[in-house]
Amino acid sequence: MLIPTIIMGVVAVVLLYIGYQRGGGEHLIGLRSAGNLLVQIIPLLVLAFIVAGMIQVLVPVQLISRWIGAESGLRGILIGTLMGGIAPGGPYVSMPVAAGLLRVGASTGTMVAFLTSWSLWAVTRLPLEIGIMGWRFTLIRLACTFFFPPVAGLLANLLFPRVSVV
Repeated sequence: MLIPTIIMGVVAVVLLYIGYQRGGGEHLIGLRSAGNLLVQIIPLLVLAFIVAGMIQVLVPVQLISRWIGAESGLRGILIGTLMGGIAPGGPYVSMPVAAGLLRVGASTGTMVAFLTSWSLWAVTRLPLEIGIMGWRFTLIRLACTFFFPPVAGLLANLLFPRVSVV
């Protein structure tokens, strides 16, 4: 996690410097915008981390292993796919939940399927997509992406049977 943090820090400093050099207080406007985003996202982050931590403590490891662990096979991948498709929220919710489940024994393939279906299917985004893009386009997109989450999960289990979370 250190390298991505360093990279993000360098990018932030460079962008702040560019904003400062351009004059007009653009760096201050950017910092204000960042502060507003921080105020909006911090409660969600805190709650997502609480959920992820509580999953690790409250959900029995045997239950995880049986339903979404390495022994669960295709059933676990399909459960992960369905869970990801209906999971609410953005990456600040889904990533900590997936990390928490991996830590207590969920299979790599199940979590790959979970995150893939969360990003491709996103049932919670469907009303917006239908409203903007229309039914026909939405159905075409869903039909074209329908098999990706389980296939990605199967590939992950095959190629990377056990991956630990940092």
